[in-house]
Amino acid sequence: MLTATQVVKSFGGFQALAKCSVAIEQGTVTGIIGPNGAGKSTLFNVLAGLLEPDSGGIAMKGNSLLGLRPDQRARTGLVRTFQISRELRGLTVLENVLLASPSQSGDAAWRCFATARRVREEQQAAIRRARELLEQVDLWKLANEPAGNLSGGQKKLLEISRALMQQPEIILLDEPAAGVSPVMIQVLGETILRLRAQGITFAIIEHDMDVIAKLCDPIYVLAEGRTLTRGTFREVVANQQVMHAYLGKVA
Repeated sequence: MLTATQVVKSFGGFQALAKCSVAIEQGTVTGIIGPNGAGKSTLFNVLAGLLEPDSGGIAMKGNSLLGLRPDQRARTGLVRTFQISRELRGLTVLENVLLASPSQSGDAAWRCFATARRVREEQQAAIRRARELLEQVDLWKLANEPAGNLSGGQKKLLEISRALMQQPEIILLDEPAAGVSPVMIQVLGETILRLRAQGITFAIIEHDMDVIAKLCDPIYVLAEGRTLTRGTFREVVANQQVMHAYLGKVA
């Protein structure tokens, strides 16, 4: 579904990605792991269009994404979330989700007057959709709460709800378990697996190996900007190169 082929990205003299290649298959929860500085978040930024690669290819369903902005890539079905939640703290939970609703006629001020009925109908449809998504993640009861009042885990669920408002085919999750309580990690995992069963494909960067083991197959291991290996959880944790990358050659 989504491929990065021989991607290179440098920042000054530092090469964050060095001919890195991954292929995310439809219907999977693909794990992206590696030590700090391996290039994982840079890879997601390149896939999502926040960064353009120096060389290499990015394609979705065989169609190149190079040159497309993040919002344009979102319209193709590719959406990402961030390690640190980016909710608008002063807006309500419901308003945060509604902001992600794509292609609303009311986004243009003049249409609010010229096509007022259409704008109202679209707004009501968006509210129904937002309610459905918030109910899926058990946040509807907090719909009118300021988003800044949510817990860390609830904010991650809000991020997923906002992403789903775009009707994506694939979601890139950047450390969804970071800063989240064990109970909410369980809820997040169940939510991801339920959404996969509904047809959403995921790629996940995560340092919590329990989360990776429970959710992900296949798993890519990155080290020093390169794809070190790909396999099941059992295969990658038994790989000596992976052990060296994480723990050093002496270990």
